Amino acid sequence: MNDLQVPVLKDLVLVGGGHSHVIVLKRLGMDPIPGVRVTVIARDVDTPYSGMLPGLIAGHYQFNDVHIDLARLSMFSGARFYHDDVVGLDLAHRRVLCRHRPPVSYDVVSIDIGATPIQRVEGAAAHAVPIKPITTLVSRWKRLRERVRRQVGGLKIGVVGAGAAGIELTLAIQHALAVPSSSARVRKDVPAFHLFSSTETVLPTHGRLARAKFSRVLQERGIQVHLGRRVVAVYSDGIKTEDGVLHPLDEVIWATEAGAQPWPRSAGLDVDDGGFITVDDTLRSTSHPDVFAAGDIAAMVNHPREKAGVFAVRQGLPLEANLRRALHGRPLQPFRPQCTFLSLISTGDRYAVASRGGWAVEGRWVWQWKDWIDRRFMRRFSELPDMDASQTASAPDLSQLVALDTVEAFSSSAMRCGGCGSKVGATVLERVVSRLKPVGREDVIVGLESADDAAVEQVPPGMVAVRTVDAFRAIVDDPYMFGRITAHHCLGDIYAMGAEPSTALAIATVPVAPEEKMEQLLEELLAGAVEVLNEAGAALVGGHTKEGFEMELGLALSGIADPSRLLRKSGMRPGDRLILTKPIGTGTLFAAHMRLRAKGRWIDEAVHSMTLSNLEASACVRRHGATACTDVTGFGVVGHLLEMTRASRVDATLSLPSIPLLAGAAETARAGLLSSLQPQNVRLCRAVANHDAVRVAPAYPLLFDPQTAGGLLASVPAEQVESCLKDLHALGYPDAAEVGVVAPRSDLDAKITVEM
Repeated sequence: MNDLQVPVLKDLVLVGGGHSHVIVLKRLGMDPIPGVRVTVIARDVDTPYSGMLPGLIAGHYQFNDVHIDLARLSMFSGARFYHDDVVGLDLAHRRVLCRHRPPVSYDVVSIDIGATPIQRVEGAAAHAVPIKPITTLVSRWKRLRERVRRQVGGLKIGVVGAGAAGIELTLAIQHALAVPSSSARVRKDVPAFHLFSSTETVLPTHGRLARAKFSRVLQERGIQVHLGRRVVAVYSDGIKTEDGVLHPLDEVIWATEAGAQPWPRSAGLDVDDGGFITVDDTLRSTSHPDVFAAGDIAAMVNHPREKAGVFAVRQGLPLEANLRRALHGRPLQPFRPQCTFLSLISTGDRYAVASRGGWAVEGRWVWQWKDWIDRRFMRRFSELPDMDASQTASAPDLSQLVALDTVEAFSSSAMRCGGCGSKVGATVLERVVSRLKPVGREDVIVGLESADDAAVEQVPPGMVAVRTVDAFRAIVDDPYMFGRITAHHCLGDIYAMGAEPSTALAIATVPVAPEEKMEQLLEELLAGAVEVLNEAGAALVGGHTKEGFEMELGLALSGIADPSRLLRKSGMRPGDRLILTKPIGTGTLFAAHMRLRAKGRWIDEAVHSMTLSNLEASACVRRHGATACTDVTGFGVVGHLLEMTRASRVDATLSLPSIPLLAGAAETARAGLLSSLQPQNVRLCRAVANHDAVRVAPAYPLLFDPQTAGGLLASVPAEQVESCLKDLHALGYPDAAEVGVVAPRSDLDAKITVEM
């Protein structure tokens, strides 16, 4: 091990991407804790900043202005980002339970998942749109805007809740939908707005002056305010208040009191009457010392406060400091939140009211002040330094290592054995293997359940064995997801040949760490791979594991096929059309991701594409008479097409505008953020007959972009193209496209022509 390698000694897991946690992540990025592995688990890749949401709806901001790229911020902080829903905690075994992946172990966990509106009223859950989670509201707002544009005559929109959130949202929606004319403040053909409150005043938690100002604004904007009218039922076409009056409405937005998700209570954490996690003055759970909570989900028992983003922001720094102290085993420091705070509430247009206690002012300058504060906050998380992949990290300050006693017990990690001495311990491997559930096959005679030296499988009479192997270092930080990606990538070769996968051998490398950490990572890594192999009907029958500096995984796969039905690269015929089943761009996107230059949602889409199996695509192109097929991986589109043209003794033409691209790939390629393998692939440009003419095209470099778990490139008869693409789209390959045509062999050395 070199001097820069520090074993993982403790795990800090951050559940949720709330305002407190983004501050924690930024601080950890600026000052990492050696020996601590940080993992972020969040439902959203882009976490919204609630203070700017009304401005987004009103049209003053764009999506990127009001969302923090949580995946990018996690990359900056050195944290693993898991895009998933948390559904519970196993407090006894210190594990976070997720909806779509294996549990995640922790030594310390912090929870910042916000709150959700309480919709206990009859019909509210079915017919009302809650303002939280914000992502749901934004999506519904887009549909509402389109509905208004198509509507003949105005709609009626009701907002339940006359607090700051409800009022600000009402005014923002009205501003976005109502284009003022020269003679009227509100046009007659836009929605009519109704605001309902069970209290006798708007803004019940604010001072008298602020309430008076907003009462005036609501009256000026023509918004009908129903005070002291508690809503008792919500229907598809309106609501009923407690006085028995039915109010016809086309849309209902729910902006009343907030509640907590149920899983903290069911996990066994101490919670208050609303289900919020009770914490002491250090933001630590009152029942479990290894659990922290902040933001709306937390209830400080000694300092109860209303649910407001300003408190979550103020908790960020003390939370980070106490998480750091807890990991080091040091005493925690108490934190006392402020009693009052400055509230800046916009009125839809570029106008706002500022209030604190009994004081309040208004004006366009207040909105400009609010805009400056909000943008300054967001710049803290958007303006991150670029990370050069070639940059050498500085040596960690070992005096800051957590659990120095653990380091001493683990001191042999400074000089680990090579050869067979580098294998992962037998007991670790035995425990992991015992928990894996690979699919069983009758043709496997000796498999994973046996202690023999090799696996044995039987090839059915009349069939042939198809074998392939591939391995690479981790492209994502999540070992479970990396296992899935690797399995899909390796299966691509089997599917491209038209074969049925049968068995797999795994070759895994896990970073050196204490035994329980290595066991956890290895189990997640192999669990992801085994899930995909099981779905494919392939049995994991053995493999090899070893220690190393970074996570790696490979699979040696065997398949069986009818030799008369094998698909090879050599069958293309002039006149055939070329079909590509998945978009390209993983090479450039992950090169950009390593440098903090890719948006998290781009990477999320790329991961989704990489985990889309080629199984159905392979069967589909074969049904439509495919004459040749390959999977597009490390050599890029040009490299793999060149192999096909040479084997088939034909030429080919590619249509550059028809090549499907992953979101963001064009932007990162234009910025010169390309894979380290790109220069070697570009040498194949000699195979492009018109290279000099097309090299200026912005998307041209992507033809050489190396792919991980890419799609299939197949040649099909021209008369089958339309029906083949229709079936591919129906099977879940929405980007499948016709990308070229096969031409007769020419005398040119360059066999590929690219059309712009």
